Amino acid sequence: MAPASLRDVALRAGVSVGTVSNVFNHPEKVSAAVIARVQAAIDELGFIRNDAARQLRAGRSKTIGLVVLDVRNPFFTDVARGAEDKAADAGLTVILGNSDENTDRESAYLDLFEEQRVHGVLISPYGDITGRLDRLRQRGIPAVLVDRSSGDLSFSSVSVDDHAGGRLAVEHLINRGRRRIAFVGGPMQLSQVADRLDGARVAVAAHPLVSLETIETDALSVLAGRAAGVGILARAVEHRPDAVFAANDLVAMGVLQALLMQGSAVSVPEQIALIGYDDIDFASAAVVPLSSIRQPSALIGQTAVELLLAQAADAEVAPRQVVFEPQLVVRESTGG
Repeated sequence: MAPASLRDVALRAGVSVGTVSNVFNHPEKVSAAVIARVQAAIDELGFIRNDAARQLRAGRSKTIGLVVLDVRNPFFTDVARGAEDKAADAGLTVILGNSDENTDRESAYLDLFEEQRVHGVLISPYGDITGRLDRLRQRGIPAVLVDRSSGDLSFSSVSVDDHAGGRLAVEHLINRGRRRIAFVGGPMQLSQVADRLDGARVAVAAHPLVSLETIETDALSVLAGRAAGVGILARAVEHRPDAVFAANDLVAMGVLQALLMQGSAVSVPEQIALIGYDDIDFASAAVVPLSSIRQPSALIGQTAVELLLAQAADAEVAPRQVVFEPQLVVRESTGG
């Protein structure tokens, strides 16, 4: 059976289609008795209002599209929560898409959001999507970059100074007396990873007796970190690093698992100190609580929505670049 239509409701209630529309959109124009008849007809027919179609006819929906790199990463979950809270204050909802660090999936979500004429798009991009976002803007759909700055300043963005974060992490390890440091993370095409590594290199450059090696992973995941940790353990003891800076906390937890669970367990931080990035909730709950570089994840999401709403209200508003400063959180994994 086909779903009930607005016309079906009008026929059952004995009123015009326009009157039913007024009940939904301008109830002050309709008497209480008519509203009651229309509501009774709705209940009897099981009518469900198609808000999506109505919003598309109006030119813009009441949803915001959010695309993140990896929904399994609690950092992005917190970003989404912050965005959702701020959007709700404006009467909007958030649709979450997970690109899974895949350009095809990223593009598919942008296609969907364009078709749905969302109120705007928040995205933590995997590659260079400037051209695609330009097309959205030409269609009247603003976009804000999340967890990444806009290289040419053509779009608003909300990010953390990852260069400073990388420097902060490695300076902490050096201050703890570590001299053979390994950076574990990847892929390097992610600007966040590259910036954290660059910051680490700056910190090491100021200390001639300190070395920094790079162990690139194919993902920012626990599994990738565990594989890197197994590789470190396969080396002779004298060739192992005495500290690891992981590109995010998931990688750090994978490295920690490998160091503690293999047959020849390594003590953390006595033999190898370990610091992550993001300061997700699980960092403090690890078997050896992780030191980390904290990002204000929920605030990033909230701020991104604020910038998006400003762009949606006035397309001539100049793009803004909001950059938060990272914070060092010291715990047991570096001897805190």
